[in-house]
Amino acid sequence: MADRVTVIGWDGSPLTEAARGALGAATLVAGAAHHLALPEVPPAAERIRLGSVALAARRIAGHRGTAVVIADGDPAFFGVVRTLRAPEFGLEVEVVPAVSSVAAAFARAGMPWDDAQVVVAHKRTLRRAVNVCRAHTKVAVLTAPGAGPAELGLLLDGVHRTFVICEELGTEREQVTVVTSDKAADHTWRDPNVVIVIGGNGGRSGAGEGGGWIAGRDPADGPRGWTQPAEAYGAPLGEGEADLLRAAQLARLGPRVGDLVWDIGCGSGAFATEAARGGAAVIAVDRDPQACARTEAAARRFGVQLQVVHGLAPHVLEDLPEPDVVRVGGGGAAVVEAVADRRPQRIVAHAATRDEAERVGRGLTEHGYRVECALLQSVELDTRAWTETERSVAFLLGGEMPRGEATR
Repeated sequence: MADRVTVIGWDGSPLTEAARGALGAATLVAGAAHHLALPEVPPAAERIRLGSVALAARRIAGHRGTAVVIADGDPAFFGVVRTLRAPEFGLEVEVVPAVSSVAAAFARAGMPWDDAQVVVAHKRTLRRAVNVCRAHTKVAVLTAPGAGPAELGLLLDGVHRTFVICEELGTEREQVTVVTSDKAADHTWRDPNVVIVIGGNGGRSGAGEGGGWIAGRDPADGPRGWTQPAEAYGAPLGEGEADLLRAAQLARLGPRVGDLVWDIGCGSGAFATEAARGGAAVIAVDRDPQACARTEAAARRFGVQLQVVHGLAPHVLEDLPEPDVVRVGGGGAAVVEAVADRRPQRIVAHAATRDEAERVGRGLTEHGYRVECALLQSVELDTRAWTETERSVAFLLGGEMPRGEATR
């Protein structure tokens, strides 16, 4: 095993004294081609071109001598340190960090970033990274080949964002370009690059003028509670939007950061807004233009990002990006079956009668979903006289695709 392993971050600036000292004593150096070309790398040291970090870690673990790994930016921030410290390699490392590429990108843009979300996009996680860009007003995306600015722009179809694209930060070829998301696919971008994705409907930021207390989005931003009373939405809610029914639907779906939620038959926008408050990306669909307008107004009121699509389901669903979880608020069994054809992880719906509930349940079962159904009854009381003021009854149906069988 190597006697000593030092990981050096490099951001294009001159190496620190600690970094130069570690390199001067190295008998093995691993890094990208431009790292191995640095004049401080000893001519006699064994050199490893860093492709697979795991393969390099195995070589380092078997090396007798002093090893150095050079990586761009801060190697402990979405970098090589995590892999090198994995138990299977048994390596203890010292880290000499540099400015991370995310920090450098925001510095080039002259923007604060304590209120930004930071995600990594490669081919396997690209869709989830795009969903974060849909749901938040400021996101830094660490890209990879095949999951870069062009792919981000294509998948954000229908959602307007501004891209600040920082190519080859810290090198002589560094370039910063500002384009709208719909134009990003018209260019070829050099790797490595960082994309700052900004814009939205003017929702609240995670940090005000006085600064925030937590990086990213403040989880306490907005009123407490999964659901809000009808008066918070400025209009009477539909029969399928009762507070307790919405709370139960949210609990069954569990929308989270990186998910895309469809809300079909969004009505007042109550469910769509509440799913977005949890950090998920939301597409709200309704055939009624007034419902679409109410949903957009609710999103603005609560400072969340969502996309509203006017159209009749199931036909309007054909061109939408693949969902993770879906609430069917209208359209009945036919819409539920069309949604099930897309194989999201979870689907919830409600029915006013047992016959309708059975039709929906059969459709979900035939598509391979495990189905649950509960009869929910809620009674609101006037606590001054403890008299009943309102009663609602609905069948709540939930379908879950067995693990490993969903499309995502």
